[in-house]
Amino acid sequence: MKTMQLSEARNLFAKLPEELAASQETLTVTRRGKPVLAVLPFDAYQALVETLEIVGDEQAAKALAEGIRQAESGEVVEWESAKKRLAL
Repeated sequence: MKTMQLSEARNLFAKLPEELAASQETLTVTRRGKPVLAVLPFDAYQALVETLEIVGDEQAAKALAEGIRQAESGEVVEWESAKKRLAL
């Protein structure tokens, strides 16, 4: 994660999308040495929002935990079998 003062970020704002997309880094913007903003690539933001939605939804969080448990214990369904079940 990069850190940059607000005045520097303001001067580079137009270039930040390309710079952050290329490096996949997040940027902490500071004012007087204290963090005031976080800038991140949009796909990272979307992933974060989706994760928060899942964690905030009790049913989805339980389903995720159960899926992880099943995968770790080897309770998996072969891809071809899953396609047949789902009529894909």
